[in-house]
Order: sequence, then structure tokens, then C-alpha cells
Amino acid sequence: MHRWFSRSEIPDDLPPCAVTLGNFDGVHRGHRAVLREVVDRARGHGLLSVAVTFDPHPLSVLRPERAPELVGSLPQRLALLAEADLDGVLVMEFTRELAAWAPERFVADILVGDLRARTVVVGEDTRFGVRNSGDVGTLRQLGSTYGFDVVVVTDQGDRDQVSDGSRWSSSQVRRLVGEGDVDAAAHVLGRRHEVSGTVVHGDHRGRELGYPTANLCQDPEGLIPADGVYAGWLVRSGLELGVPDRRLPAAISVGTNPTFDGTQRRVEAYVLDRSDLQLYGEQVTLEFVVRLRPTYRFSGIDELLQVMAEDVRRTRQILDEDPH
Repeated sequence: MHRWFSRSEIPDDLPPCAVTLGNFDGVHRGHRAVLREVVDRARGHGLLSVAVTFDPHPLSVLRPERAPELVGSLPQRLALLAEADLDGVLVMEFTRELAAWAPERFVADILVGDLRARTVVVGEDTRFGVRNSGDVGTLRQLGSTYGFDVVVVTDQGDRDQVSDGSRWSSSQVRRLVGEGDVDAAAHVLGRRHEVSGTVVHGDHRGRELGYPTANLCQDPEGLIPADGVYAGWLVRSGLELGVPDRRLPAAISVGTNPTFDGTQRRVEAYVLDRSDLQLYGEQVTLEFVVRLRPTYRFSGIDELLQVMAEDVRRTRQILDEDPH
């Protein structure tokens, strides 16, 4: 998949395209329905399939106080878009200048001028241009003027819930992950929610307790779930698929370690039954399967160890039955 991080990187001889546009935060199942449509339309009509996305998130520029924490980083978003079999992605820097463009200018300059759009595929709620004044109706009018077809993909969600506002959306995923309901978030995403980062040194307290943990750096990629203990998987990103020890069962802790009066929020994972791993400096991805419990302050080490043993037992039971 070609990645263009400015309009100047787009080849002058780019063939005609089928295009979609959006933030695509999390690349959830609703997004993937749109992406499947644009890829199918492109293949059916001999076009290239291209997505236009924006970075940073528009609200972080226009209304920083209202900007959401994103489900995933830009690299994570691009990796997921690549999995959709797109031919290319244009990442546009979102600025106040771009936000002031009229819808027609965006269509004429980007979709038609740069990407030679013959088909534009969007969701029902698509908005673009100054003050989000452009919508599906605007696109159809401009399509008649500039010679491209507009395909609208209806809202996606669980069949009996779409009509009541429960369509699959990035905001829904953010809410679920923020509540610790990672299994419900996985249903919307179509995959496990992930957080990635470099393994760094912590307090080494887990090793002293018999549960050595891999501590993620303080700026990991991906939305960190609510404090608590989770069953999940640790994936060693630097190892090839099929290599032993690439994907390992883990009990994951998110929080400040209140039993030890911690103040720094951390994400750390204990790989079940392994004390031989040396992961410092490695890039790893944590896949969250289900939340086992909230974070508690325990009365002492003995109570903590008893609960940790139960966390490990439940994690093993859950992951033994996990099909992923």
C-alpha cells in the first residue's frame, strides 16, 4: 500500500481512483464495510483504491478541549488500512487553513485534481469542508459536476440496534475501552483492542513477588483501558509469525499499584509461567481479551499474592478457550 504524507508525494501519473475519506480512528467494523466497498468498486472498474485520512484529529486543532483520546496511533491506523487491501492512503495534515476550505474546493483539488476520483465511497454521516458544511448530498451534486459516482454505505451495527443510535463508531469504542469493557470493544472493532510500546524497567517488584512483568513505556500507542487486571496476549512484534514465543498468554495490569502507594499509571504484563524472558527494549503489543477485576488496594502482600494467583488462574482458563 502506498502512503502519501503530502499532496506533493502523489504521482503526477496516478491512474483514476475509487476514493473514500474519513478519520478512520480504530478502523472498526463500520469503517471496514466502507473500505471493502471502495476496494470492490476499484477492482470492478479498473481503478486504484485510495483512502484519504487526516492527522492530527480535527478537534485537536479546532477545539482542543474537546479532542478525544484516539483508539489508535497513526502508525496503527495505517497498518490496519493496509490490511484492508487498499492501494494507497493519503494522510493530510489537518490545519485551520484546511478546515476553512469550502467543500467544493476539497473535492476539486483533492478528490478530482490529485486523485482523479471516478467513484467516491462514503458512510451516511460523512461531513467535510468548512464547518462540516459538506455532506452526502453535497458530494452527489459535486459528483454530477465533476464526473464521479457517489456510493453511500449505510450505517453499520448490530442489526437490532442501528436504528436506536447504537451504530458502530469510534466514539463507541472509546467509551467501551475507557470503561474497561474490552470484549464489547472487540465486537465493534472486529479484533482485540491493542496497546503497543517498548518494554522498560519498572520497580522489579513483580519479580520479587514471583510474577515478573513487562512494563510498557509511558507513551504507548493505543488507548489505554480503564484501570484493572485483564486477561490478554503479549505479542513480540519483532519476531516473525510462527516463531515460538511470539504470542504469549498474559495477565495485564493497568493502574498505579495502590497497594504500594504508586502514583504513576502503568501498563504491565505477566507472561504466564515464564520467568526466563528478557524483553527490555523490545517492542511488544498487548491484546486485551477481557477485564477480570478493577484495581484494588490490598491490606498486605499476602492478600495481594492470593488475588494475583486467582488472576493467573482465571487468565489461563479464559485464554485456553480464546479462539484468537
